[in-house]
Formats: sequence, C-alpha cells, structure tokens
Amino acid sequence: MAKNALITGITGQDGSYLAELLYNKGYNVYGLVRRLSTPNTSRIDHILNNVELLQGDLTDQSSLSEAMRIAQPEEVYNLAAQSFVGTSWNQPVHTGDVTGLGVVRVLEAVRHVVPDARVYQASSSEMFGKVQETPQTEDTKFYPRSPYGVAKVYAYWTCVNYRESYGMHISNGILFNHESPRRGIEFVTRKITDSVARIYHGLESELRLGNLDAKRDWGFAGDYVDAMWRMLQQDEPGDYVIATGETHSVEEFVQEAFSIAGLDWKKYVVVDPKFVRPAEVQLLLGDPSKAKKVLGWEPKVHFKELVKMMVEADLERLEPVSRKH
Repeated sequence: MAKNALITGITGQDGSYLAELLYNKGYNVYGLVRRLSTPNTSRIDHILNNVELLQGDLTDQSSLSEAMRIAQPEEVYNLAAQSFVGTSWNQPVHTGDVTGLGVVRVLEAVRHVVPDARVYQASSSEMFGKVQETPQTEDTKFYPRSPYGVAKVYAYWTCVNYRESYGMHISNGILFNHESPRRGIEFVTRKITDSVARIYHGLESELRLGNLDAKRDWGFAGDYVDAMWRMLQQDEPGDYVIATGETHSVEEFVQEAFSIAGLDWKKYVVVDPKFVRPAEVQLLLGDPSKAKKVLGWEPKVHFKELVKMMVEADLERLEPVSRKH
C-alpha cells in the first residue's frame, strides 16, 4: 500500500524536489502551506495535481495537529522555516518562533496524532557558524553566528530530546548549502546567476555583493532531498551531515557564473559593505562520510555543473524579457 508523506515547506526549493521524488516513488504526498492572499506555488505548479495541499502554519499548533489528522503520514519532512539568514537579523523573534519553536509544535502534533510517524528535521550547516574544526562532522560543536543558526541549534537539540525521551524516529539532516535553478532570488548564488543573465541580456549593468571571500560547500538540492528520504528508511533514526566535501569561495562562484555567459566578472561586480553580515561565517566544509557509509548516499552533481545549470536556467528565463527591451 502507498505510504503517506507530509512535507512542511513544500512550496520551497527543497520541498518541490522532495515532492517530485516521493511522488515518483509512489507516495501519497501532502504539503503544508500557509494561507497567503496570493498563493506561491510556482515551484510545484507542474505537480500540483499529484499533491494535496493543507493549510497550516508553524506558529499555529492546532493547524499542525489537524494536518497530521488529515494526512495520517508515515513520514513527516519538516522543511518549513524562516530560512533566509540575512532576514533573521531583522526578524530575530519571528525567526525563533518559526525556525525554533515551530519544530516543537510539529513534534507535538506528531507525538499526539501520529506517534509512529518518522520525522525528518531540516537542520543546517549554519549551526556550525564560527567553525570549531574543519571539515565539520556530526560531532563538531555548534557555534551559530546568526539568529537563524541559533534557532536551528534549538530545533536540532529538541529533536534529539524527543527522540530520546519518547522513542520517536526523528532524524536531523545537517545540510550544507544546496542550490538549484529553483533557489530563491534573495540567496547569494541565485542572486549571482540571475544578475549574470540580466547583464548578458542587457537588462542590468552591475552586480553588488558583500563578502567575496566567504567559502561554502555547495551541492545540488535535487541530490540532497534523496538523502532526506534515505534517512527515514533506516531502522534507527540518526543525525547526518549532507555535503559535497568540497569548498568554494563566493568569488569562485561569481567567476564561474560569468565565464559561462562569456563575461569578465571584474567589469561588473561591485563589493558593497551593506551586504556584509554583522557576524560573518567565513568557511563551511562538510564531511559526508557517515551519510556515504550508512545511507549509501553521495552527491551526483558537482560544483561546475551546478553553476552551469543555474546560469543556463536564468539565461533562458530572461530571454523573452530581453526581447521586449
């Protein structure tokens, strides 16, 4: 019989890839969405007929319990969060409520309504922040450097606590940066590829960025949702670093993106202090060997392929716009 899965944050980048993956595996897919006056389903429009959307919010306990009651999921993937690190400085209370306490509400809904459901929690490499060792493993100490990172640490330990206190099957996926053409425009990688396409098509003349020296371990979101699914197929729950094991600077990403469009990045990029964060995370590099060993998971898409995929998607998307100008 087909399994039921509930995805919070289904309209986001990861939610859309995960919904595709689960649907293709024969699941009945339910997605939790907030009620907005203009629904934002653009990332899942192509599979809307194959998923059932339920209204709910991570700040509202009763809506989460009701979603569990309707979906009766065997698997719950909690991907919803206030997930933009920059915004967490301007909205620290909201970030704590959604990204931190929201996880407690999800776990309470599971515990009371579908206690046997397996839960995946989207943890983040931002929890490592000011890294205490490189590369980062499942045993590296957390030192978050943003309200977002702090909220994710709270959520992580809440999951461990519920797992140990109630015997629930809850796994934390400590995902390092993962990108795709579906990445939100406010994230630096997508901001870069979107600007490259705009400059190429003559719609813009410069790209303003903050710290070009920051280094990240970037992978493809489509690969990373496969790791989420694998975690919930294990007999025992656990915590896993999901990463490529390679690190690249923002400047390298910029250089690669501009070169794909045949442009010299130095002519267009302006460093703007306004985009530098109050406490910057300089270097993130994950060690995915546990995921490889236990889950049999490894990334398929590598750095240059990822940048190429994103730049080409934005070039194609903006071509009709450029024709109008």
